[in-house]
Amino acid sequence: MSDWTNPDDPMVTVAWLASRLGAPDIRVIDASAFMPGSERDARREYETGHIPCAVFFDINEISDADTDLPHMMPSAEKFASRARALGLGDGLRLVVYDSLGLFSAARVWWMFRHMGHDDVVVLDGGLPAWTGAGHALEDMPPIAKDRHFTVRRRADLIRDMDQIREKIDIGKAQIVDARAAGRFAGSAPEPRIGLPSGHMRGAYNVPFTDLLNDDKTLKDAKALGDIFRQAGIDVSARIVTTCGSGVTACIIALALARLGRWDVPVYDGAWAQWAGTPGNEIITETTQ
Repeated sequence: MSDWTNPDDPMVTVAWLASRLGAPDIRVIDASAFMPGSERDARREYETGHIPCAVFFDINEISDADTDLPHMMPSAEKFASRARALGLGDGLRLVVYDSLGLFSAARVWWMFRHMGHDDVVVLDGGLPAWTGAGHALEDMPPIAKDRHFTVRRRADLIRDMDQIREKIDIGKAQIVDARAAGRFAGSAPEPRIGLPSGHMRGAYNVPFTDLLNDDKTLKDAKALGDIFRQAGIDVSARIVTTCGSGVTACIIALALARLGRWDVPVYDGAWAQWAGTPGNEIITETTQ
């Protein structure tokens, strides 16, 4: 009953989840998070109402506490410990959503895959699609039963700053940036105070919003392929995704998975690290 509708797609529909909610091998994750400066509180909103049986996955807490960079991937030990405490582990199929439709859910989808748990998908359209279809919410969190989580860390799905520098220097991969066009060009400010805008030399810009339909569902494969081609990107060649802080880069990785590219890594430090590190080259519309 809980088999994926399409095992080659990283998304499931609201109808799919509604028909399987409560299945013993399904766990639902609320991965909501918001941009800096937002007055919204993701945990408080979860406590007010969430999809029944969903646990709350806080990307800001389940992160590397030894860096000032936002929500960096934690150690394998910390990730496994937090996943176990949430009842998320081996033998389970995970369905991730967020309250914006499609935003931070992609980050948690990528995190689980990086830690070796491939049985994870994203709810297309997220919480707005769920409530829009008339499905109820609940305000009580489920009682999570500790479950073993086996880490099989996939180094192929993550990149650090030294690896990005190497790729820029030798032109080894296409770096695809999910930030808005103005931030990429250097004509609009970054949401993190004091961080300059602009982009890495040779990077391509595909704003993550271009990949979404008006209802915040992910566009179909044909439309996604057209967007990448129009941006000058060869989907069959090597790609690394990036963004402001490693969240919306995962939406590009999700879109590429819909196109059959499940092996695309994310630059975890993203622009927050790159632009915040003295000596890194920053390209703007005036320096090109």
